[in-house]
Amino acid sequence: MDHVVEVTDDTFEQTVIEGSTDRPVVVDLWAEWCGPCRTLGPMLEKVAGERDGAFLLAKVDVDHTGVGNALLQAVRSQSIPTVVAFRDGQPVSMFIGAYPEAEINRFVDSILPTDAELGAKEAEQAAESGDVDAAEGGFREALAEDPDNAEAALGLAKILIDREAFDEAEPLVTKLLPAPEADRLRARIDVSRWADEPGDGTLAMAKRLAADGDWAGALSGMTAALDEDRDAARDAMVTAFAALGDEDPLVPEYRRRLAAALF
Repeated sequence: MDHVVEVTDDTFEQTVIEGSTDRPVVVDLWAEWCGPCRTLGPMLEKVAGERDGAFLLAKVDVDHTGVGNALLQAVRSQSIPTVVAFRDGQPVSMFIGAYPEAEINRFVDSILPTDAELGAKEAEQAAESGDVDAAEGGFREALAEDPDNAEAALGLAKILIDREAFDEAEPLVTKLLPAPEADRLRARIDVSRWADEPGDGTLAMAKRLAADGDWAGALSGMTAALDEDRDAARDAMVTAFAALGDEDPLVPEYRRRLAAALF
Protein backbone atom coordinates (compact mmCIF):
# COMPACT_ATOMS: atom_id res chain seq x y z
CA MET A 1 0.00 0.00 0.00
CA ASP A 2 1.57 3.30 -1.05
CA HIS A 3 -0.12 5.07 1.87
CA VAL A 4 1.65 2.87 4.49
CA VAL A 5 5.44 2.51 4.57
CA GLU A 6 8.07 1.13 6.91
CA VAL A 7 10.66 3.80 7.72
CA THR A 8 14.30 3.25 8.67
CA ASP A 9 17.06 5.56 9.85
CA ASP A 10 18.14 5.94 6.24
CA THR A 11 14.69 6.82 4.87
CA PHE A 12 13.23 8.94 7.68
CA GLU A 13 14.50 12.28 6.38
CA GLN A 14 13.16 11.79 2.86
CA THR A 15 9.95 10.01 3.77
CA VAL A 16 8.85 12.00 6.81
CA ILE A 17 10.57 15.39 6.82
CA GLU A 18 10.69 16.05 3.08
CA GLY A 19 7.56 14.02 2.35
CA SER A 20 5.46 16.04 4.76
CA THR A 21 5.85 19.11 2.55
CA ASP A 22 3.63 17.37 -0.03
CA ARG A 23 1.08 15.77 2.30
CA PRO A 24 0.81 15.10 6.05
CA VAL A 25 2.83 12.18 7.37
CA VAL A 26 1.62 10.30 10.45
CA VAL A 27 4.47 8.48 12.21
CA ASP A 28 3.54 5.37 14.19
CA LEU A 29 6.27 4.63 16.76
CA TRP A 30 5.86 0.99 17.74
CA ALA A 31 7.63 -2.25 18.70
CA GLU A 32 6.84 -5.93 18.18
CA TRP A 33 6.57 -6.67 21.92
CA CYS A 34 4.09 -3.80 22.54
CA GLY A 35 0.53 -5.12 22.95
CA PRO A 36 -1.23 -1.75 22.48
CA CYS A 37 0.88 -1.21 19.34
CA ARG A 38 -0.56 -4.40 17.85
CA THR A 39 -4.04 -3.01 18.53
CA LEU A 40 -3.39 0.49 17.22
CA GLY A 41 -1.31 -0.38 14.15
CA PRO A 42 -4.06 -2.14 12.15
CA MET A 43 -6.51 0.65 12.92
CA LEU A 44 -4.07 3.29 11.69
CA GLU A 45 -3.54 1.27 8.51
CA LYS A 46 -7.29 0.93 8.02
CA VAL A 47 -7.81 4.69 8.37
CA ALA A 48 -4.91 5.36 6.01
CA GLY A 49 -6.50 3.08 3.43
CA GLU A 50 -9.88 4.72 3.81
CA ARG A 51 -8.33 8.18 3.35
CA ASP A 52 -6.82 6.94 0.07
CA GLY A 53 -3.50 8.77 0.23
CA ALA A 54 -4.64 11.96 1.94
CA PHE A 55 -1.84 11.26 4.40
CA LEU A 56 1.08 8.86 4.55
CA LEU A 57 1.38 6.44 7.47
CA ALA A 58 5.05 5.92 8.32
CA LYS A 59 5.72 3.04 10.70
CA VAL A 60 8.91 3.27 12.77
CA ASP A 61 10.05 0.29 14.86
CA VAL A 62 11.78 1.85 17.87
CA ASP A 63 13.71 -1.39 18.56
CA HIS A 64 15.47 -1.20 15.21
CA THR A 65 15.86 2.54 14.56
CA GLY A 66 17.79 5.27 16.29
CA VAL A 67 15.53 7.92 14.79
CA GLY A 68 12.49 6.34 16.45
CA ASN A 69 13.98 6.76 19.92
CA ALA A 70 15.23 10.24 19.06
CA LEU A 71 11.71 11.25 18.02
CA LEU A 72 10.26 9.85 21.26
CA GLN A 73 12.71 12.03 23.19
CA ALA A 74 11.97 15.05 21.02
CA VAL A 75 8.22 14.86 21.70
CA ARG A 76 8.87 13.92 25.36
CA SER A 77 7.09 10.61 25.21
CA GLN A 78 8.22 7.73 27.41
CA SER A 79 5.93 5.05 26.05
CA ILE A 80 4.64 3.48 22.87
CA PRO A 81 2.59 3.52 20.82
CA THR A 82 3.25 7.20 20.18
CA VAL A 83 1.83 8.76 17.04
CA VAL A 84 3.28 12.02 15.69
CA ALA A 85 1.89 13.96 12.72
CA PHE A 86 4.22 16.02 10.51
CA ARG A 87 3.38 18.83 8.12
CA ASP A 88 5.87 20.96 6.21
CA GLY A 89 8.78 19.21 7.88
CA GLN A 90 7.61 19.86 11.44
CA PRO A 91 5.68 17.86 14.06
CA VAL A 92 2.27 19.46 14.47
CA SER A 93 0.26 17.07 16.66
CA MET A 94 0.56 13.77 18.52
CA PHE A 95 -1.11 11.25 20.79
CA ILE A 96 0.07 8.42 23.05
CA GLY A 97 -1.65 5.10 23.50
CA ALA A 98 -4.09 2.91 21.59
CA TYR A 99 -6.83 5.34 20.56
CA PRO A 100 -10.14 3.94 19.32
CA GLU A 101 -10.83 4.24 15.60
CA ALA A 102 -13.22 7.18 15.99
CA GLU A 103 -10.54 9.17 17.84
CA ILE A 104 -7.96 8.27 15.22
CA ASN A 105 -10.23 9.69 12.54
CA ARG A 106 -10.71 12.89 14.54
CA PHE A 107 -6.94 13.16 14.92
CA VAL A 108 -6.45 12.71 11.18
CA ASP A 109 -9.15 15.30 10.44
CA SER A 110 -7.28 17.80 12.61
CA ILE A 111 -4.01 17.49 10.68
CA LEU A 112 -5.29 17.29 7.11
CA PRO A 113 -5.13 20.52 5.08
CA THR A 114 -8.37 22.47 4.78
CA ASP A 115 -10.06 23.25 1.47
CA ALA A 116 -8.63 26.76 1.73
CA GLU A 117 -5.10 25.43 2.24
CA LEU A 118 -5.43 23.09 -0.72
CA GLY A 119 -6.82 25.91 -2.85
CA ALA A 120 -3.99 28.23 -1.87
CA LYS A 121 -1.41 25.57 -2.76
CA GLU A 122 -3.00 25.05 -6.19
CA ALA A 123 -3.06 28.82 -6.71
CA GLU A 124 0.62 29.03 -5.81
CA GLN A 125 1.39 26.35 -8.40
CA ALA A 126 -0.59 28.34 -10.97
CA ALA A 127 1.40 31.46 -10.10
CA GLU A 128 4.69 29.58 -10.47
CA SER A 129 3.61 28.36 -13.90
CA GLY A 130 2.78 31.91 -15.00
CA ASP A 131 -1.03 31.61 -15.00
CA VAL A 132 -1.63 34.79 -13.04
CA ASP A 133 -5.40 34.91 -13.64
CA ALA A 134 -5.90 31.37 -12.32
CA ALA A 135 -3.62 32.11 -9.38
CA GLU A 136 -5.50 35.28 -8.44
CA GLY A 137 -8.84 33.49 -8.65
CA GLY A 138 -7.54 30.64 -6.52
CA PHE A 139 -6.10 32.94 -3.86
CA ARG A 140 -9.35 34.92 -3.68
CA GLU A 141 -11.40 31.73 -3.33
CA ALA A 142 -9.10 30.47 -0.57
CA LEU A 143 -9.43 33.77 1.31
CA ALA A 144 -13.21 33.67 0.96
CA GLU A 145 -13.09 30.22 2.56
CA ASP A 146 -10.57 31.25 5.23
CA PRO A 147 -9.75 34.98 5.60
CA ASP A 148 -6.80 34.10 7.85
CA ASN A 149 -5.03 31.90 5.30
CA ALA A 150 -1.54 33.41 5.19
CA GLU A 151 -0.38 31.67 2.01
CA ALA A 152 -3.39 32.95 0.07
CA ALA A 153 -3.04 36.47 1.46
CA LEU A 154 0.65 36.69 0.58
CA GLY A 155 0.13 35.14 -2.84
CA LEU A 156 -2.64 37.56 -3.72
CA ALA A 157 -0.64 40.49 -2.33
CA LYS A 158 2.29 39.66 -4.64
CA ILE A 159 -0.01 39.72 -7.67
CA LEU A 160 -1.60 43.00 -6.59
CA ILE A 161 1.78 44.63 -5.95
CA ASP A 162 2.99 43.62 -9.40
CA ARG A 163 -0.18 45.27 -10.74
CA GLU A 164 0.51 48.36 -8.58
CA ALA A 165 -2.77 47.85 -6.70
CA PHE A 166 -1.03 48.86 -3.50
CA ASP A 167 -4.11 49.97 -1.56
CA GLU A 168 -5.68 46.51 -1.90
CA ALA A 169 -2.44 44.66 -1.20
CA GLU A 170 -1.47 46.64 1.90
CA PRO A 171 -4.09 45.29 4.37
CA LEU A 172 -3.41 41.72 3.25
CA VAL A 173 0.25 42.18 4.14
CA THR A 174 -0.09 44.34 7.24
CA LYS A 175 -2.13 41.81 9.22
CA LEU A 176 0.65 39.22 8.77
CA LEU A 177 3.50 41.38 10.07
CA PRO A 178 6.13 40.75 11.36
CA ALA A 179 6.37 37.53 9.30
CA PRO A 180 9.46 37.85 7.05
CA GLU A 181 7.62 37.53 3.72
CA ALA A 182 4.97 40.01 4.83
CA ASP A 183 7.70 42.42 5.90
CA ARG A 184 9.32 42.12 2.48
CA LEU A 185 6.07 42.75 0.63
CA ARG A 186 5.25 45.72 2.85
CA ALA A 187 8.69 47.14 2.03
CA ARG A 188 8.01 46.65 -1.70
CA ILE A 189 4.81 48.68 -1.30
CA ASP A 190 6.66 51.46 0.53
CA VAL A 191 9.41 51.55 -2.10
CA SER A 192 6.92 51.68 -4.97
CA ARG A 193 5.27 54.71 -3.38
CA TRP A 194 8.63 56.49 -3.28
CA ALA A 195 8.13 57.20 -7.00
CA ASP A 196 6.10 60.22 -5.86
CA GLU A 197 8.58 61.31 -3.18
CA PRO A 198 8.71 65.15 -3.26
CA GLY A 199 11.81 67.30 -3.01
CA ASP A 200 15.25 67.64 -4.55
CA GLY A 201 17.31 66.56 -1.55
CA THR A 202 19.74 63.66 -1.63
CA LEU A 203 17.40 61.27 0.20
CA ALA A 204 14.34 62.16 -1.90
CA MET A 205 16.28 61.56 -5.11
CA ALA A 206 17.64 58.27 -3.74
CA LYS A 207 14.12 57.09 -2.92
CA ARG A 208 12.93 57.85 -6.43
CA LEU A 209 15.88 55.88 -7.80
CA ALA A 210 14.81 52.92 -5.66
CA ALA A 211 11.27 53.15 -6.99
CA ASP A 212 12.73 53.08 -10.51
CA GLY A 213 14.75 49.97 -9.69
CA ASP A 214 18.19 51.62 -9.59
CA TRP A 215 19.16 50.03 -6.30
CA ALA A 216 22.88 50.70 -6.48
CA GLY A 217 22.28 54.39 -7.09
CA ALA A 218 19.54 54.50 -4.47
CA LEU A 219 21.58 52.90 -1.71
CA SER A 220 24.59 55.04 -2.53
CA GLY A 221 22.43 58.14 -2.28
CA MET A 222 20.84 56.97 0.99
CA THR A 223 24.28 56.40 2.46
CA ALA A 224 25.30 59.93 1.49
CA ALA A 225 22.06 61.25 3.00
CA LEU A 226 23.02 59.88 6.44
CA ASP A 227 25.01 63.08 6.97
CA GLU A 228 21.93 65.20 6.23
CA ASP A 229 19.10 63.30 7.96
CA ARG A 230 20.49 60.36 9.88
CA ASP A 231 17.22 58.79 11.08
CA ALA A 232 15.25 59.18 7.85
CA ALA A 233 18.12 57.87 5.71
CA ARG A 234 18.66 54.92 8.04
CA ASP A 235 14.95 54.03 7.93
CA ALA A 236 14.97 54.25 4.13
CA MET A 237 17.95 51.91 3.93
CA VAL A 238 16.30 49.39 6.25
CA THR A 239 13.19 49.45 4.05
CA ALA A 240 15.35 48.97 0.96
CA PHE A 241 17.12 46.01 2.55
CA ALA A 242 13.77 44.39 3.35
CA ALA A 243 12.48 44.94 -0.19
CA LEU A 244 15.63 43.49 -1.78
CA GLY A 245 16.00 40.51 0.57
CA ASP A 246 19.12 39.10 2.16
CA GLU A 247 20.06 37.18 -0.99
CA ASP A 248 20.75 40.38 -2.94
CA PRO A 249 24.52 41.10 -2.93
CA LEU A 250 23.93 44.82 -2.40
CA VAL A 251 22.35 44.19 0.99
CA PRO A 252 25.37 42.92 2.98
CA GLU A 253 27.58 45.54 1.34
CA TYR A 254 25.36 48.46 2.30
CA ARG A 255 24.54 47.00 5.71
CA ARG A 256 28.26 47.25 6.44
CA ARG A 257 28.34 50.83 5.16
CA LEU A 258 25.32 51.73 7.28
CA ALA A 259 26.86 50.18 10.40
CA ALA A 260 30.13 52.01 9.76
CA ALA A 261 28.35 55.32 9.35
CA LEU A 262 26.22 54.86 12.48
CA PHE A 263 28.80 53.40 14.82
